[in-house]
Amino acid sequence: YVRTDLGSIATGKTPVGKLPPPDLLLCCTNICQTVKYWYEVLADHFDVPLVVIDTPFLYDRAHDHQVEYVRRQLEEELVPAAEQVAGRVLTDKALARTTDEAQTASRLWCEILDRSQHRPAPMTAFDGFLLMGPIVAMRGQPETTAYYRKVLAELDERIDAGVGAIKDERHRVLWDNLPVWYRISQLSKSLAALGVNVVASNYTYAWAELADMFDPSDPMVSAARTYLHPILNQSTAHKLAGMGRMIEDFDLDGVILHSDRSCKPYSLGQIDERDRIVAQAGVPAMLLEADHNDARVWADEQTAGRIEAFVEMMEAAS
Repeated sequence: YVRTDLGSIATGKTPVGKLPPPDLLLCCTNICQTVKYWYEVLADHFDVPLVVIDTPFLYDRAHDHQVEYVRRQLEEELVPAAEQVAGRVLTDKALARTTDEAQTASRLWCEILDRSQHRPAPMTAFDGFLLMGPIVAMRGQPETTAYYRKVLAELDERIDAGVGAIKDERHRVLWDNLPVWYRISQLSKSLAALGVNVVASNYTYAWAELADMFDPSDPMVSAARTYLHPILNQSTAHKLAGMGRMIEDFDLDGVILHSDRSCKPYSLGQIDERDRIVAQAGVPAMLLEADHNDARVWADEQTAGRIEAFVEMMEAAS
């Protein structure tokens, strides 16, 4: 992402035309430290203010002093900077309204993803990777909730009509980590041809599992809690427990762990995670070595061979 962003800025080339320069930059350390240094470069390049929200890593749960630490940054650093740039004051009413919209959208997103617990699943995780745009970039906007209500209604229609996302769903799989963005279509079609439906992803679910932490009556505290609890700001044990629940809830036959060279925090410990999934959940799991944004590390033939071997493992286990 950093190389793509800086490259597009340097060349002026993007898929959607040149983006306008920012007036204020905001980043958070709850995913990876690279984001902090990336945004420092952007702030220097555009000569604009940068607010960094520092979030302590959670080994078990967020303690009160950690929530207070993040809340103070939001109220004392972010709000004044945003008000100065916007030229107006943030009101409690507006913040509560936005928090309520964010929670509604997150709950709808959770319902959308959970619809794939149905057999046959009405959508794939690859569909989810594309549908997640609004919850990532527009959470808190009424357009997002309206959009996801329509998506949910369409999924329910597909379920009622018995329409699955793929023609022959023989194996149901979990995807761990970011997608391989430049191979979404290819992976989706090749897996479907083998009767594999990737029905769940802990990446897309990251924007759903925090829905109950939003509190319109106390937006700043709930925002602090939400910022503290993304999957990458918690322990490997938390991630493993989440995958275990998804294997049960979605009745999964296997797990694909994308070993992503450009997202080390998400990929850390995946060999041990794979071994524990096999031992504890009793389903096959494979490592897919790739990169979410750099196509130079992708190998079509090698990937196809590994996927075919993985499918054979699932068939032998069934």
